Amino acid sequence: MSRAKSSFSLRRQLGRGKQIAGMTTTIAGGMRAAQRIGAFKQPPREKLPRYIQTFCRKMAGSFGVKVVEVEPVEQHHGLWVSNHVSWMDIPVVGTVSPAFFLSKAEIGEWPVFGKLAHAAGTLFIERGSGDAGSVSSQIADFLAKGFSVIFFPEATTTSGKKIKRIHGTLLQSAIDADVPIRPIVIAYVDKDGTLSDALPYYGKMTMKDSMKKVLDSKDVTAYVLPLAPLDPKGCTKSELTNLLQARMQEGLAELHSRVLRVPVED
Repeated sequence: MSRAKSSFSLRRQLGRGKQIAGMTTTIAGGMRAAQRIGAFKQPPREKLPRYIQTFCRKMAGSFGVKVVEVEPVEQHHGLWVSNHVSWMDIPVVGTVSPAFFLSKAEIGEWPVFGKLAHAAGTLFIERGSGDAGSVSSQIADFLAKGFSVIFFPEATTTSGKKIKRIHGTLLQSAIDADVPIRPIVIAYVDKDGTLSDALPYYGKMTMKDSMKKVLDSKDVTAYVLPLAPLDPKGCTKSELTNLLQARMQEGLAELHSRVLRVPVED
């Protein structure tokens, strides 16, 4: 290996090590904060959002991702939805919204992350034979208690260039709880004003490869644009799905036009 390559490899390893150290420090800080407010015993959901937002902003920052609200994200109750580009979306949406996350029940059993998820007031979904209607009902009950929820209706990650087909089954929870749907859209942008190709995690990419790409990326900004809410009154689930599809497609195109220096290529 040449001296130049060796030097580059060393710098890259040092950079990764610094970011991993930052992530570890953030997790430790989150654990201490959760202990301090008694969240491991009974998550105090009324005051948790501000703690979650601080934790998520620090977590995104530990990976070198700055979260920027293109317009202020109003902290209102509702069923929140976002486009889905990367695992980084979780700390990004957690930074800007007052909503709680959904998770499979088994994740609650994971060491460290499962414990943190419990402390963060995560809504753990019990799936009965894969019954999406049951999941929607659980979300509706949670919404009716005054707590917001966020999920990714594309149901898969994408390149971030477009919105894939929306799956609207869980939108029934907004109808049943009579709460608005509050969409946001995300774009990861490099310092040269182009869409980042390091942050999207989709297709055949492995988590290990994605993690390396993110750790090696520099100066990525996650821009978030809140869109006009959708009122479910008088709408069927199918109508809401179509309205949300159009709103998110138009919203992502608007976000790109506002934060990119180079148009998106298909």
